[in-house]
Amino acid sequence: MLVNQPQKVAGKGPRISSLPLQPQLSPNAMKVLEKRYLKKDEEGRPIETPAEMFRRVAHTIAEADLIHSADADVAATEEKFYRMMTRLEFLPNSPTLMNAGRELGQLSACFVLPVGDSMDSIFTAIKNTALIHKSGGGTGFSFSRIRPSKDVVLSTKGVSSGPISFMTVFDAATETIKQGGTRRGANMGILRVDHPDIIGFITAKQSNDRLNNFNISVALTENFMEAVELDGEYDLVNPRTRQTVKTLKARRVFEMIVNLAWKNGDPGIIFIDRINRDNPTPRIGEIESTNPCGEQPLLPYESCNLGSINLVRVVDSSGEVDYQHLGRLVDSAVHFLDNVIDVNKYPLAEIEQTTKGNRKIGLGLMGFADMLIELGIPYNSEQAVAVAEEVMAFVQEQARLSSARLAQERGSFPNYAGSVFDANGDPGMRNATTTTIAPTGTLSIIANCSSGIEPLFAVSYIRNVLDNTEMVEVHRTFEQMARDGGFYNEELMKEIAKKGGIQDLPEVSDDIKSLFVTAHDVSPEWHIRMQAAFQKYTDNAVSKTVNFAHDATTADVEQVYKLAYRTGCKGVTIYRDGSREVQVLNIGGVKKESEPEAVPGQVKPRPRPGFITGGTHKLASGCGNIYVTINQDEHGLFEVFSSMGLAGGCKGAQSEAIARLISLALRSGVAVDAVVKSVKGIRCPTPGFGEGVKIHSCPDAIAQALLAHMEKVPGLADGAVAAGLPSAAEQAHCPECPECGSTGLEFGEGCVFCHSCGFSRCG
Repeated sequence: MLVNQPQKVAGKGPRISSLPLQPQLSPNAMKVLEKRYLKKDEEGRPIETPAEMFRRVAHTIAEADLIHSADADVAATEEKFYRMMTRLEFLPNSPTLMNAGRELGQLSACFVLPVGDSMDSIFTAIKNTALIHKSGGGTGFSFSRIRPSKDVVLSTKGVSSGPISFMTVFDAATETIKQGGTRRGANMGILRVDHPDIIGFITAKQSNDRLNNFNISVALTENFMEAVELDGEYDLVNPRTRQTVKTLKARRVFEMIVNLAWKNGDPGIIFIDRINRDNPTPRIGEIESTNPCGEQPLLPYESCNLGSINLVRVVDSSGEVDYQHLGRLVDSAVHFLDNVIDVNKYPLAEIEQTTKGNRKIGLGLMGFADMLIELGIPYNSEQAVAVAEEVMAFVQEQARLSSARLAQERGSFPNYAGSVFDANGDPGMRNATTTTIAPTGTLSIIANCSSGIEPLFAVSYIRNVLDNTEMVEVHRTFEQMARDGGFYNEELMKEIAKKGGIQDLPEVSDDIKSLFVTAHDVSPEWHIRMQAAFQKYTDNAVSKTVNFAHDATTADVEQVYKLAYRTGCKGVTIYRDGSREVQVLNIGGVKKESEPEAVPGQVKPRPRPGFITGGTHKLASGCGNIYVTINQDEHGLFEVFSSMGLAGGCKGAQSEAIARLISLALRSGVAVDAVVKSVKGIRCPTPGFGEGVKIHSCPDAIAQALLAHMEKVPGLADGAVAAGLPSAAEQAHCPECPECGSTGLEFGEGCVFCHSCGFSRCG
């Protein structure tokens, strides 16, 4: 039964009655399309326009109608699909835009592959991962079936290395694969909380130098969460024998997850029993994993096709949500996504079979924050939560009605018998699931709207244009309000771009401040409440990042995790500002043509002054005397030089290289104690003695010299970060993109994403 038509929500919005059939694209949208989506010639130049791309996609997807009816009006369907894409009302996931109507033809965004407890299964999964990444998809895995480390291997009488060691092999394989030249591979790794290797998994990414192509999440069970609440114990179970091997205090494990997530965002958590409670086809199998961003739980060998409706386009000329128009868009989008399943070229036969057996689609939303602004509703408010529930309930209801109508025309999904729909006596359904809230990433750039259901990531940011000049990109509605209010000026917009938000600006009125809140202005509790509101009416899961200030505590994170559990969320991803070493620093500025290409985590070393002081330490290594010169400036240790005595040659070159890299680290603000810890104790076959201590190797000698220098030179603070470089907390908002230099970089769902050029990286 259709729910009662929601009451219209008043506000101020754009007209939608006479939108053009040629896409009206922003400069950022054109930049992203030309770089990542449009067909190119052999020299990498675009050979199609955005309108031609939308026509290519619409034509290819519409042709699936002929599979179901020889009399289908494909031209009318094509025009319907073309209109909603060119009007930026609906966009499918990136692989569909990139590959529909082209040779590759792989249209799915996400896959889950099984990983069994055998070398054959593990390396088959690695091979299949490479094929999927090459085709443009992301992959999710559960490693929970692999026997724990030090468990017996019957065939060899040896011992298992455990799931985490095999994850590093998947990670290395991903590093070598470029996804069709447009997207780099991303993985989700999941381990059940009751696996014996769970502690190693929780801590696997604490140093940020492992599994960099993985997001990881712990699959929390209901038994575990109940034990956390009661401060009880729970069992660790060997997946090979199904026997309990140990018991742990649940609250201690939970606190460890919280602490590591507070430190750098990993691991996330999913509530695996809750996910399987909503599994529509339990007879087919158990859900073990999700896609890389966590919003799409899938069975092994299952894929999903996602798409999103732009909510800004359903605010009508009178400033109300036009539910009639939204309903038409939902119906067309469900038709579109169901067709994708039929014309898709799947990378594996097993994936095609499982996907067509369940025909899952994931229709979601983008532009929610922008819609609230048009309606005059603050994001962090009770009214916004109510609107979220109202809109998503309507979308869910309409999507299911559309799927039921398709089932009457085309038949239910093949695995319908024994599904939850069959058990409930519902009418046929074409799709086992219909709704998902995904992170829209580059799609929101193309549609010129806010990403998914997230708050604004920034009111203004700096975009690096082709001539390496800085252009301030300002939210269009804020700019109009600023001009109308008489406080618009370029300098103010640049100042906002440095911070991202406007909450501390006296020039801006409180009513405008309440509307233009960014992700960092919204408290973690409101983030969770909004996620829960959408989850209430979403078949699959909801992509949402809970943002914390840099000074948030582990207790704050724990509170949010428990709130997510109690409010019905299926998982949580958090990010504490400035917590990742890979966070790109440098607010406000952009890289210039003369500067080296940046990568995530890079900072510019402070320059060398004309005069510098220091001293030289002589140490007796096993390879001969090594002379280590250490200099400092007014901020602390600055550089290290090393040279060998008569034993120079190759060993001398190596020690010099180590010293140069240490110098680069010191000049870039790395703490001295971190440098010492990295090289101290490295051993070679011929140790020596110098300055009264045993010298294990040339790197160890440099470490010993650093320690001695810190003791002998007054005023050097042990372990101090070099002054003159902004801290991660100070540079947390609007960091610089390593690809285009713009300050539109955002962290979310374990990934980093640039709102200016579409650069993304997960893990």
